[in-house]
Amino acid sequence: MSITTIIHRKLNRKLHRSFNKQFIYTPFRLSSSSTNLTNTENGNRKIEKLLIANRGEIACRIMRTAKRLGIQTVAVYSDADRHSLHVKSADEAVRIGPPPARSSYLNSSSIIEAAVRTGAQAIHPGYGFLSENADFAQLCENEGFTFVGPPASAIREMGDKSASKRIMGAAGVPLVPGYHGHEQDINIMKLEADKIGYPILIKPTHGGGGKGMRIVQSPKEFVDSFLGAQREAAASFGVNTILLEKYITRPRHIEVQVFGDKQGNVVYLYERDCSVQRRHQKIIEEAPAPDILSDFRTRLGQAAVSAAKAVGYHNAGTVEFIVDTLSGEFYFMEMNTRLQVEHPVTEMIVGQDLVEWQIRVANGESLPLDQAQIPLSGHAFEARIYAENVSRGFLPATGVLQYYHPLPVSETVRVETGVEEGDTVSMHYDPMIAKLVVWGENRAAALVKLKDSLSKFQVAGLPTNIEFLYKLANHRAFANSELETHFIDQFKDDLLATPNNSASAEAAYDTAKHSAALVAACICEKERTLLKKSPPGGLPVWYTHVPFRLNHHATRTIELEWENEYRDNTSDHLTLSIDYLPNGNYLIKIGENSFSYLEATVTHLGDHDFRVEADGISKNVNLASYVTDQTEHFHIWHGSNHHHFKQKLGLDLLDNLETHDHRNRESASHPPGTVAAPMSGLVVKILVKDGMKVEEGQPMLVMEAMKMEHVIKAPSSGIVSGLQVALGQQVSDNSVLFNVEAA
Repeated sequence: MSITTIIHRKLNRKLHRSFNKQFIYTPFRLSSSSTNLTNTENGNRKIEKLLIANRGEIACRIMRTAKRLGIQTVAVYSDADRHSLHVKSADEAVRIGPPPARSSYLNSSSIIEAAVRTGAQAIHPGYGFLSENADFAQLCENEGFTFVGPPASAIREMGDKSASKRIMGAAGVPLVPGYHGHEQDINIMKLEADKIGYPILIKPTHGGGGKGMRIVQSPKEFVDSFLGAQREAAASFGVNTILLEKYITRPRHIEVQVFGDKQGNVVYLYERDCSVQRRHQKIIEEAPAPDILSDFRTRLGQAAVSAAKAVGYHNAGTVEFIVDTLSGEFYFMEMNTRLQVEHPVTEMIVGQDLVEWQIRVANGESLPLDQAQIPLSGHAFEARIYAENVSRGFLPATGVLQYYHPLPVSETVRVETGVEEGDTVSMHYDPMIAKLVVWGENRAAALVKLKDSLSKFQVAGLPTNIEFLYKLANHRAFANSELETHFIDQFKDDLLATPNNSASAEAAYDTAKHSAALVAACICEKERTLLKKSPPGGLPVWYTHVPFRLNHHATRTIELEWENEYRDNTSDHLTLSIDYLPNGNYLIKIGENSFSYLEATVTHLGDHDFRVEADGISKNVNLASYVTDQTEHFHIWHGSNHHHFKQKLGLDLLDNLETHDHRNRESASHPPGTVAAPMSGLVVKILVKDGMKVEEGQPMLVMEAMKMEHVIKAPSSGIVSGLQVALGQQVSDNSVLFNVEAA
């Protein structure tokens, strides 16, 4: 290693510590030209009150910077978000409509009216919703509001993916072969697909987030995929036009953060790798992109700057590229004319607050740094934590955050969230709960921090992808930077549970037994601690050792139910017998006729926190519990382990001298041939009727949830009967849709 490299790395570490401290704790000192935002410059009044036309974590994120800059904030909300965190965080909040996005967050006139009523001078669109709607940006300007984003003309040119491809092609930027014309007739589009050659990628010309995207492997899939993409695009973005591209089979998704000011200056703030995706949506992003050469990084950045300058761009934007891992070539994919979900990883490596940059540029200020001044320090990851059923193909989930304990933030760990404990994740909006962002001096150090942080991020009440993200972060191929957009499919056997895998099922069961024993010990110790402080008539006999019971320990029994993901549609039942010993320890016997036992010393540290010593190991344990539908739920976290146990109320903590009836241990399930809803959602298309003959795998109906479409297919060949839903009907998770009877 050269002395130059050593000096460069030390300087970068010093720069990062300085920038990150500023980001977490103190206002930025960006450049000598920066002024107080309420002053005037060139006769233009600065933003003093900002309306955020969005919800959730991005609204909270924008408010945090605005408040630090002394700017008052205005939130807008739908009826579903009346008590949400972004509403509580704002100085003022205005209702803009009912829960559906079309009637609230996509309602331009309601948002403008809210800005007028509150006296806001500027509107920040966040990401999603109206953030890339050129008409909305123009409306803001026409009504006298500063739009904190790019000019409407740039949004229009780059927001239309077909138009942007033509602009990039004229500028000499490499393009993936495809059809980017105006024609939308399905028969003509099918002919264009044949010319391109399968597999092809169908994608909306507007919007992002993977919504409306379809990979089509053969001509017979084209029509259904095309129509489904149009419906989903219309529901998400209000525009249903489609483009076609050749599908690159081994791609990396690398994007470049660009920033421009109104004086014509444009810089790039390096790149992000967003290759790890599910359902065409990113779940882990990192910056900078690993394993790329300096020359490649420069060419990529310069191409992105050229793209921005070609449309007179100012404010934050992201130019996305597909990198063919086989050839090493990169191709322009699209430009997102807004702040990206994953912008925090860029902030972490350059030590700058991009929301502050947005506000300053909207105020007419020049960029605070030129290209040569932008540092590149360390490495950052972002993991998106979603409410979703990983085992059901990552389908979005709804429910209440019964327990929500993100880990504490620091200079190197950020948690971007828009929810609190007790909030509901509804079917109306994106199911993202939070973004976990970490920084390290290099990729390996950042990855260590990511894994540790994921193990400490605690959510209960609805299914999440946290454990899946932890598995992914621990995968050898991820550690080796073997990234491409098919990463999850390529390593699904390692990352996803395979039902009916007996070896894995037994290993998982053994781990669950240990966790169940810890749950039992912690439950008893918490009860003993509470009763000791304020006993109703003294401690129960079970916790005492009276003479007439010499050498005899009263025994309590707890029965817990645990779903083993390696055993399809079945639950394991665990019977635990607990003795309170004279030395204050707990002896937990697992199984009715088992010799498996554990002796544990438990200290209740307060609330959900315990310290447990067992098998010679002392460790921290966290236990959360809540009740739903006559069932008590227990979630336990210790080390990298998290288990969820259930217990029917009224059958717990029974003395061994008492008897009770064991509940039916058969798992509740629907009769064979029944097709149930895989999630809560809206029925948007019904493709069958009662009495119709169908083949296994045939599409039956289409549901929409969180702005994504999901096709429900026949589980077997047969005759449709008992169709119980209608077009436009809202259905709940696991409710019966129809039956398929053997022909």
